[in-house]
Amino acid sequence: MKAGLSSYTYTWAVGVPGSVPVKPLTIYDLIDKAAENEIDLIQVADNLPLENLACSEIELICRYASDKGISLEMGGRGLMAEHTIKCLNTAEKMGSPILRMVIDSPGFEPSVNEIISIIRDLSLEFRSRRIKLAIENHDRLKAREFREIIEAVGIETAGICLDTVNSIGAGEGFEQVCSLLLPCTINLHVKDYQISRLIHKMGFNVEGRPAGKGMLDIRWLIDNLSIYGICRSAILELWTPPLPHIEETIAKENDWAAESLKYLKSLLPS
Repeated sequence: MKAGLSSYTYTWAVGVPGSVPVKPLTIYDLIDKAAENEIDLIQVADNLPLENLACSEIELICRYASDKGISLEMGGRGLMAEHTIKCLNTAEKMGSPILRMVIDSPGFEPSVNEIISIIRDLSLEFRSRRIKLAIENHDRLKAREFREIIEAVGIETAGICLDTVNSIGAGEGFEQVCSLLLPCTINLHVKDYQISRLIHKMGFNVEGRPAGKGMLDIRWLIDNLSIYGICRSAILELWTPPLPHIEETIAKENDWAAESLKYLKSLLPS
């Protein structure tokens, strides 16, 4: 299992709706960040949508990454058949062994049966290109439903991109999610977090933390994933709480990334 960076490691630097920096982080900047932190793997997600770029630009990106000794993984959002093929084409050009996909997108929330049907229809496309679909556990569906999808389409076609926090939004705890999804996890999103009770005691606040500084037992997670031997990469993502000014937030995010990567690399074989 190899440690990697994501465009969601530097979410604030890339820009979020309502808060876009003067000079947003680009894919080339992200590659430079990986090189600076001695990381040789990047997962480019839907906040930097490469599938919309021309082939010539993809080639330039791949050459830039290759010159720095960095491999690329492709990510997208919206499992509509046409869009998934578009993302798959980009993944193939990048030499990505997986295509990480968030199922839902605005106006598109398919049922479990619809999801299974879409993946089955595309399975030959994935297998012919030797790329696996990595479905991220977002919070609309339960862990048992994600497991049902993988069992229906087959682990040779698809597996789980296990995000360590998302399923809180589905009312599920970490151990419950792991018991169902670890055996079919082919890609890991390491995202540490802290849950604290609100000052009025009526409810909880969930916030990100640097890796190793929150509630996530990352060592246990990596050790137990290693048992199955099918998870290729552990990709760092951050939920960095914002500060009053975007420049301060980006600086904090950058510091958290460096701290988190140092911890993550200490747990993974070089």
